[in-house]
Amino acid sequence: MHRTSAPQPALSPARAGQPLRVGYGLRAQHYEALLKRGVRADFAEATSENFLGRGGRAWSVLERVRGQVPVALHGVSLSIGGVDPLREAYLTELAELATRISALSVSDHLCFGTFGGHYAHDLWPLPYTEEALQHVVERVQRVQDRLGRRILLENVASYVEYRASTLSEWEFLAEVVTRADAGILLDVNNVYVSAQNHGFSAPAYLNGLPRERVQQIHLAGHTDGGGFLLDDHGSQVSEPVWRLYEQALARFGAVPTIIEWDERVPELPELEAEAERARSVASAWFAATSAATA
Repeated sequence: MHRTSAPQPALSPARAGQPLRVGYGLRAQHYEALLKRGVRADFAEATSENFLGRGGRAWSVLERVRGQVPVALHGVSLSIGGVDPLREAYLTELAELATRISALSVSDHLCFGTFGGHYAHDLWPLPYTEEALQHVVERVQRVQDRLGRRILLENVASYVEYRASTLSEWEFLAEVVTRADAGILLDVNNVYVSAQNHGFSAPAYLNGLPRERVQQIHLAGHTDGGGFLLDDHGSQVSEPVWRLYEQALARFGAVPTIIEWDERVPELPELEAEAERARSVASAWFAATSAATA
């Protein structure tokens, strides 16, 4: 089935000489400030589940933000890799929300979070097998046909691996989006965390993804748990992740970038400053690259 393009113009990678488009995720702690003085970013990201069937203050914030900048919807409960049936009521509400705000994009995680009708409220990785690949591709296609648009799939941070896996994580992700004609929301912090936890090469992960499929990037902080890294979105982006971000820019271009901060959420100016650092890192990297090739 033919899928319509997103109602809002896509924020494609910036061309040479253009600034990076940066934004941040909307959090309840910042609603008052956003209502008072608006959003200061190129675009924003709203957690889909926070606004499904909602009105009141939360909706007022979303309307205020959407009146100023494009809004991307990012979900956490699709469970695209799960074996439970896809929830038709959820997809109906998600489609209505995306239409109502003319969402820039709709994304969720390449994982599963339900089993037997129970919700884990977590993002569990999948076994990277051909059987799982076929299962996920079929479900992604059904979701896209239901929403009438492509979705973006985000790589998750992981702490376990499956003996049954026959593909690397990046090979699996690349195959899913290629076969299902979907896009990628590349979480650079998650790549770094999983690479450290499992001992694979983060640059090899980036190099294994199809350039044209990476539509957005996430950056966030993590915590050293002693023997493993925990993706907690509770701090500034670490220096190693900033360096990996530069490598992502080299491969995928100046892809629109969102800062995520969910734990120990700072005041809005600090979050905005972190988003601006992404712009500065990208500008400095591209300036240095241009000078080296001049």
